[in-house]
Amino acid sequence: MTVTTDLVSYEDALATFEPVMGLEVHVELGTKTKMFCGCSTELGAEPNTQTCPVCLGMPGALPVVNATGVESAVRIGLALNCEIAEWCRFARKNYFYPDMPKNFQTSQYDEPIAFNGYLDVQLEDGEVFRVEIERAHMEEDTGKSTHVGGATGRIHGASHSLLDYNRAGIPLIEIVTKPIVGAGDRAPEVAKAYVAELRALIRALGVSEARMEMGQMRCDVNLSLRPIGTEKFGTRSETKNVNSLRSVERAVRYEVQRHAAVLVGGGTIVQETRHFHEEDGSTTSGRVKEEAEDYRYFPEPDLVPVAPSRAWVEEIRAGLPELPRVRRNRLREEWGVAALDMQAILNAGALDLIVATIDAGAPADQARKWWMGELSRHANESGTALDELAITPAQVARVAELVSSGDLNDKLARQVIEGVLGGEGDPDTVVEKRGLKVVSDEGALGAAVDEAIASNAAIADKIRGGKVAAAGALVGAVMKATRGQADAARVRELILEKLGVGEG
Repeated sequence: MTVTTDLVSYEDALATFEPVMGLEVHVELGTKTKMFCGCSTELGAEPNTQTCPVCLGMPGALPVVNATGVESAVRIGLALNCEIAEWCRFARKNYFYPDMPKNFQTSQYDEPIAFNGYLDVQLEDGEVFRVEIERAHMEEDTGKSTHVGGATGRIHGASHSLLDYNRAGIPLIEIVTKPIVGAGDRAPEVAKAYVAELRALIRALGVSEARMEMGQMRCDVNLSLRPIGTEKFGTRSETKNVNSLRSVERAVRYEVQRHAAVLVGGGTIVQETRHFHEEDGSTTSGRVKEEAEDYRYFPEPDLVPVAPSRAWVEEIRAGLPELPRVRRNRLREEWGVAALDMQAILNAGALDLIVATIDAGAPADQARKWWMGELSRHANESGTALDELAITPAQVARVAELVSSGDLNDKLARQVIEGVLGGEGDPDTVVEKRGLKVVSDEGALGAAVDEAIASNAAIADKIRGGKVAAAGALVGAVMKATRGQADAARVRELILEKLGVGEG
């Protein structure tokens, strides 16, 4: 979908206005059952087969809180440096939409389970930016609407809609930031880095796979502009359900440019929800945004309050895993790499791949070398994310092992990697099929060296005369004759031995 909207350049927008952001991230928890009933949350089932009277909102059906969902919420809150409520309640958020079978969503309003926290995020140049957290609260997901017959897949223009309530009632944690100010022209980068760090944290906690492409984690991007030097916030827009890190960054940038164009042109920003379009990074108007009072929140009468004991909260705190930023700092020290080198690893998305390769038996320097060198080159050339390359950390570790054992040199190893990426099999299969092992037979090497000396008598005489550097030409001749499969260092030793010359 191509959208034509007046925009000003990003630089011109930031010369006049300061962006203010608010990010609302919904995380679908990986519980086995839904938040208020015993229905399965497993993906891929036939539509409407994982439902019951509770999640379908049948009269008289009573909900029961999922204890694992509450524990997951506490874990997330603690990891985000939040205070954990001693007592909190669920509320009914009332609105009518076909994917909401009860005509209200069970959520939390003014009494969230976690509040007043922060998350430090690291930008691409190593700068750390603190994002303050307003709240993290529990709620349930809606069903899924599929609009049929229109050109855009949205309700406008569709001939009919299909509803699947399997997702209705799946536990969600909504994490809401406080207004993010002070990011300036780096606002898009800060937004992307925050969502990336939050995703890493959620995965480390083990409460969700947080796969954005599958809707397990999605971000609503609130943005407003205010003239530089003023305090009052502008009117915000809310771009809904942005589902990739790159799209979060693009949505912020686009909205900055759009808001600035409206304001510079003397117009007024409408408080509304907007849809993000992956194909060109634009947003389009959705609907006028409701205020909290429009939802007629009131306490959920069918659920008792949640009151996590302090002892239980501290038990959960003590059991938290090593969090991503702490882990990164530890690994940097263990590997002995500079801060900029570690940042390059993070920017490439290589950290977990390197760790997995080390776990599979490779030395740390070799794991870093192959992922940040040859494999990053392949990823860049093919436009593929590093973790989507058709090679596993275990296979990279095997390549490193073959190099360290002398069966491969670096040149041959690169050919093996190329074969694995090309679908020719695992490293050993590629070595065998392509005949890539290093020639280590002394007899074969000796014969190749003798041939090189005989064919290059003038160079051999120079070496005998003391010009040892000329040995490189003979080494090259032997490597060519063996198709690069000789050990270059051993070839050089043999050449000097046969010519009766020492290194001194």
